[in-house]
Amino acid sequence: MKRLLPLLLAFSALSISSLATRPNIILIMVDDMGWSDIGCYGGEVQTPNLDRLAGEGMRFTQFYNNAKCTTTRASIVTGLWPRRDGDLLKTNMVTLGEVLGDAGYATALSGKWHLGHSDTTHPYQRGFQEYYGLLDGCCNFFNPAQPDPEYKGGRTRVFGHNDERVTSFPDDYYSTDAFTDHAIETITRSVNENRDRPFFHHITYTAPHYPLHAKPEDIAKYKGKFMMGWEKMREQRYQRQIKMGLIDSKRYKLSDEDSRAYPWETADKEFEDHRMAVYAAMVDSVDQNIGRLMQTLKELKVDDNTLICFLSDNGGCTEEPGGRDPNERHAGPGDDYVAVGPAWGWAQNTPFRRYKQWLHEGGSNTPMIAWWPGQIKADTITDQPGHIIDFMATFIELAETEYPESHNGETILPLEGKSLLPIFKGEKRPDQEYYAWEWSGNRAYRVGNMKAVWDKLVKRWELYDLASDRTETNDLARTQPETTQRLAKAWHAWAGMTNVKIKD
Repeated sequence: MKRLLPLLLAFSALSISSLATRPNIILIMVDDMGWSDIGCYGGEVQTPNLDRLAGEGMRFTQFYNNAKCTTTRASIVTGLWPRRDGDLLKTNMVTLGEVLGDAGYATALSGKWHLGHSDTTHPYQRGFQEYYGLLDGCCNFFNPAQPDPEYKGGRTRVFGHNDERVTSFPDDYYSTDAFTDHAIETITRSVNENRDRPFFHHITYTAPHYPLHAKPEDIAKYKGKFMMGWEKMREQRYQRQIKMGLIDSKRYKLSDEDSRAYPWETADKEFEDHRMAVYAAMVDSVDQNIGRLMQTLKELKVDDNTLICFLSDNGGCTEEPGGRDPNERHAGPGDDYVAVGPAWGWAQNTPFRRYKQWLHEGGSNTPMIAWWPGQIKADTITDQPGHIIDFMATFIELAETEYPESHNGETILPLEGKSLLPIFKGEKRPDQEYYAWEWSGNRAYRVGNMKAVWDKLVKRWELYDLASDRTETNDLARTQPETTQRLAKAWHAWAGMTNVKIKD
């Protein structure tokens, strides 16, 4: 026994060391933010903390979401294409919280969930050991208990902390700050309780999703900054993107005007400038809160062993609940639900076409930043494609665990994403076999660099070669009908597998 004791102690120390060296993981997702809104992707908004993460980490130029809130959230937590029959989160799926929790991580979620709150869909019941946030899709930022306006349905939104409902909020409440407060408190408590236990924290800000609610001091920074209008803003962002080396002008031509946008000359310019200023203030607030989070990691001395990934759930949003009357609509205060509208929402995705719900690149492409000190080379830009379904495989590899075949006695759907770690390491990884999307009649299917797109307003398949035409300005469907039909047929097979209801 005396001879075995040193070996046992050595083995124990090795196990603890292995546990401690597994990285902490923070996955941050914002809501309805466009591809070009933050500084390191060409935007005007002051985002020094996100710019720092980009400067010390990696930016992706071809990272995909599902172009819509709910389907994106289902895929990001399961590593699967969304299954569209019944609940998006099913019992034959496992979540990041469940897999990483079983691997010994402290798991938590702060912010928006939007995948249900039944016994089988509530985040607290699906592996997130600590939860605080919005179980619904959107709410008042200053008082989430305030019902929606009648033109938005008059609903009272559902907020929760773990398995309890939250119905009252302090006078100085602002949800972006509150979500960060919860994340900081949870991470701090976890580290102080057990430094050797890694943590996984998913932070899902509702900003900058409408209603456009921001603090007066943040709005003041941007008042008058958008009087150039959306056409000029697109041109300016495009030139900045080229200058910073994010894109090149040959492959990325600035896409044409959008059919749902309207001329700046016909707009109420003060109203338009103000609502975009409030939107910018909301993004600015997110960046401030990310700075608070980064400072906490530094003070806890865990920043050098933490991976942070930042992205948006879809492209800029062109929805406009309640209309656009400048005499009656007021962005900023807590009693209205103003949104940026179709022209700004389109321009936020510079240089791409379309926006949220559409499946051209403007709808499904997200800025994605990965920061991991000592592991990801600083100030790198990758053109390799990635997708939100890849996070599960990536985090499983980091956690040194395996994707389960069954969970709670039920057989689990096979994992469909692939690890991003080769890309993080600067290596070339094999491409996904395909990428596929559908929402509200819009469709797309990509194999290699060839992408077929069905726009519900155009009502026919288009074809683009993203190797030479990333902004989808040259439709090849008529000159390459066989490729178009091959991808369209493959999309229909995928739609059948994922239970998409097809309406032609």
